[in-house]
Amino acid sequence: MSKAGKLKTYDPKKVLIAIGSHAVSGYADDSYVSVEPSGDGTTKKTGCDGEIVRSMSPDHSFVVKVTLLQTSDSNTYFQELYNRDQETGDAIEPIMVQDLMGGLLFSADQAWVPKPATRVRGKEATNNEWEIHTGIGEITE
Repeated sequence: MSKAGKLKTYDPKKVLIAIGSHAVSGYADDSYVSVEPSGDGTTKKTGCDGEIVRSMSPDHSFVVKVTLLQTSDSNTYFQELYNRDQETGDAIEPIMVQDLMGGLLFSADQAWVPKPATRVRGKEATNNEWEIHTGIGEITE
């Protein structure tokens, strides 16, 4: 009897993004979320004599990019979050990205919108990409 590989399923409708108490909706039609570390992780330097030193980055923050349909209500939420932060400096919210089918889980206690998304209009509906910066975050797979 042959040994079959393990079957796994991905469902984009089972990926949740929440910032503060807002459940993000109206995702773009293709790639709609990315989570990228801001720091360099571990870097190395090699001296002229071949000695190597590693440096551990103290930066454990992330940049989360969320791409939404131009008609998504979450565009309004992100814009209001940005506006509130500019006005009061008090628009820092927790963020979570979770794949309920298993795999990715990202969370950070502090997240903010550093600038509005670029808005484009054309012959057809477009997407808006929002960049969200975080404080210390944790990602697991």
